[in-house]
Amino acid sequence: MSPFHSSIEALEAKYQSDARDRALVDVAGVLTSHAELPELLGSVRGELEPLVPFEYLAVGLLRADGDSFGLRLIAMRDGVVEEIAGDPCPIEGSYTGQAVRTGEPVYVPRIFAGGPPPSDILVNHGIVSFCAVPLVTVRRTLGTLHFGSCAPDAYTPGDVEFMGRVAKLVAIAVENALNLDTVRQQQSALKRERDQLGLLLEVTNAVVTQLEIRELFKAVAPALRRCCRADVAALTLFDREAGVLRKYACDVPDDFCSEPPLQRPECTLGLDASPQGHVFRSGTPRVFSLSELEGLPDTEYIRSRGIRSVCCVPLATAQGTLGTLDLGAFAPEAFSPDQFGLLTRVAGQIAIAVNNAVSYKRIEELNAQLSQEKLYLQDEIRSEHDFEEIVGRSAALRRVLREIQTVAPTDSTVLISGETGSGKELVARAIHQLSSRRDNAFVKLNCAAIPTGLLESELFGHEKGAFTGAIMQRIGRFELANRGTVFLDEIAEIPLELQPKLLRVLQEREFERLGSSRTLRTDARLIAATNRDLETLVEEEKFRQDLFYRLNVFPIHVPALRERREDIPMLVRHFAQQFARRMKKSIETVSSETMETLTTYDWPGNIRELQNLIERAVILSTGPELHVPVGALTGRRASTPSAPDAVETLEQADRRHIVGALESSNWVIGGPRGAAARLGMKRSTLQFRMRKLGIVRPAMRPNV
Repeated sequence: MSPFHSSIEALEAKYQSDARDRALVDVAGVLTSHAELPELLGSVRGELEPLVPFEYLAVGLLRADGDSFGLRLIAMRDGVVEEIAGDPCPIEGSYTGQAVRTGEPVYVPRIFAGGPPPSDILVNHGIVSFCAVPLVTVRRTLGTLHFGSCAPDAYTPGDVEFMGRVAKLVAIAVENALNLDTVRQQQSALKRERDQLGLLLEVTNAVVTQLEIRELFKAVAPALRRCCRADVAALTLFDREAGVLRKYACDVPDDFCSEPPLQRPECTLGLDASPQGHVFRSGTPRVFSLSELEGLPDTEYIRSRGIRSVCCVPLATAQGTLGTLDLGAFAPEAFSPDQFGLLTRVAGQIAIAVNNAVSYKRIEELNAQLSQEKLYLQDEIRSEHDFEEIVGRSAALRRVLREIQTVAPTDSTVLISGETGSGKELVARAIHQLSSRRDNAFVKLNCAAIPTGLLESELFGHEKGAFTGAIMQRIGRFELANRGTVFLDEIAEIPLELQPKLLRVLQEREFERLGSSRTLRTDARLIAATNRDLETLVEEEKFRQDLFYRLNVFPIHVPALRERREDIPMLVRHFAQQFARRMKKSIETVSSETMETLTTYDWPGNIRELQNLIERAVILSTGPELHVPVGALTGRRASTPSAPDAVETLEQADRRHIVGALESSNWVIGGPRGAAARLGMKRSTLQFRMRKLGIVRPAMRPNV
């Protein structure tokens, strides 16, 4: 070769070396301006094509397992750079693996199909010459840089050496890109975690600030849909009384539709016919595809509205599952089990809120019931007769007391009969106090005092809006007296059309409030009272026969006051002391004449009339003696000794005889000149007879 040609070749070699050096500088600049691998390789290709002939440029990155490569091939087709996905390439027995293990470039002048990987991929894309250069940084080996040509024997040792220098720059850029990818993934994970924590915080805030379940769900549903890419969020709760699931709340985007299409009034879901039912039974979260939804009858409505995938999570508590948290999407396969962790935590918070809301509602109901009981009992106190105990020792009264003691421990229905004012309510209270229900409410109702149109509401309650004037829900007497006693006075006044409902309560212990179809149960004992002859009313078809038989399980007849005259002196003293204490007076004596008059009077108004008379007498009395306005007694009197043709009773004669002895002895009972000695009896016997006959001193005298 001539010196001239040698000089030209030297100049060309120097020019090419200088060009490649400048190209490396340009490549370094390009690498710093691109973060994404496809863009990076596409720009590098444009800088290298004038210096190294190749039709494709690719990067093979080591997989996380370290046993294979994931190829990312960048090829030029019709002037467009595109990424071609390749199958994993193993390290062992492959050209790329050889370059990684040796740390040296691997050049194959001619590629054939069936050769070591990635020969088949290259042949399929028309590549004949191939070179793999390791991508190595000071920290790690990343993989290999591939370049190839459609012509055989396309590269010289200088080309391979130059591409090795390029690979060092590319390795740094690839590492930076991978690090940026990792940072982005970490940022994305942190964003997801932040969104999830934000959702949990919203749920927690709603739980502690919202007692109404629908308001709580309305507050958290938008964040829930946003975090889980759901189009619809719903809450389904289990109705234990009906044994069905009920759609309780549903949330859709504000701009979705003019009216919520996924919430039907009173929407109930079967346990076997809905996604919610399956999750409620199993207690585990589950994703339902469109084909699974098509197999469940209760999903027809939501499928007709465009829902194609559903995710349900149980609302689990220590006391059991309360219902489900439901998410729906218009896209198929929108949910995955990866979301179960977050949704389970959210569902747990909502379950706590639901449990709290149910407990709060129950407490409110109990408080309302207690308030009604308090008001009722206050009314009772105001209308109370102030009996502290049943007063009297007559044989007729002792019979009634024995009957009370017999029936009280049972839960049987009792029918108390007797005249008005004879003390039927007092007998009913005594039965209640001696029963096992004594710690619960004793609720009374005078059936004659309530208008017929309101009686059903008083007995069984009503819902808000059940009738004109029903501005709020009202609890009836049978519901109020649950586990206690209901006392219905004047039972004969209940209208015929209402009697079947009362009969049902007695037989089945269940009823419905006015305006409601919900059946309620009560464990209330019934005690009824009447001053009329129910058997006669049954014969006149004014009272149902079956109801009469159901009421007349254990009849008790309360005697009229005229049938127990021996109890009148005790009742007079009892009422006199009561009203005297209330009026802050001191009543110590009742004259024998007054007591005689009271004892012989027939008392058509019974004990109530006697009580009212004694109250008036205490008001009128100014000293220690009770002055009774006997002129106010307008009823008939029993026969007295002063009557012309009257026959004196033994008791009246006994009383007159004792009073005469007391007056003769100046009301001295004991001693040799006392009344007891005059009558020939012991002092204690005389005192007993005086108490029985109601004999008291007309004024304070020495009592020896």
